[in-house]
Amino acid sequence: MRLLLVRHGQSEWNAGRVLQGQADIPLSDLGRAQAQALAPVIARLQPDRAITSDLLRARETAALIGHPQARLEPALREIHVGAWEGQSIPDLIAADADAYAGWRAGTHRPDGGEVWDEFTARASAAILAEMVIGGAQTLLAVCHGGVIRALLQRFLHLAPRQIIPAAPASVTALRLDPDGGHARLELFNYRAGEMDLDPPD
Repeated sequence: MRLLLVRHGQSEWNAGRVLQGQADIPLSDLGRAQAQALAPVIARLQPDRAITSDLLRARETAALIGHPQARLEPALREIHVGAWEGQSIPDLIAADADAYAGWRAGTHRPDGGEVWDEFTARASAAILAEMVIGGAQTLLAVCHGGVIRALLQRFLHLAPRQIIPAAPASVTALRLDPDGGHARLELFNYRAGEMDLDPPD
């Protein structure tokens, strides 16, 4: 099965370099344009089943890339960042760069936040459940940057510290064996018409 992982387009908080976690923030105007630009790419890849995080920025992206009826899957929500939600990323780094780097590496949990391994387990379980249902040759999952890093760790054994954030409105593709035990990376961080090697968390 081919798994297409699409990060939502730029949100209003992404634009201001504010950490979102599970805050339900809409897309910015640029984010909507990014998602619309990705739509022809997704159409060419021909997903035959689509799921999406139930957060607004992912649902909006799913609709704009041509899948307004994608099934809502709360397990694909972004990692919960606890006390850091709504905080400026530059301010967090200035206050404790080591803690922020540890969070990006999956080794630090902000107060009230979600443990990385538990987050990885819930996101992975959602994809594995779709594989058990069967029937999809290409599964589209519209989600978040953290979810994509978590799934790359689960299926490709890449540590989060080894992966840059997926760009807004980018697609990453994996080819998964039916049992989910083996995976190959087909595409990473592809955006329609442009590259972004310094995307926001």
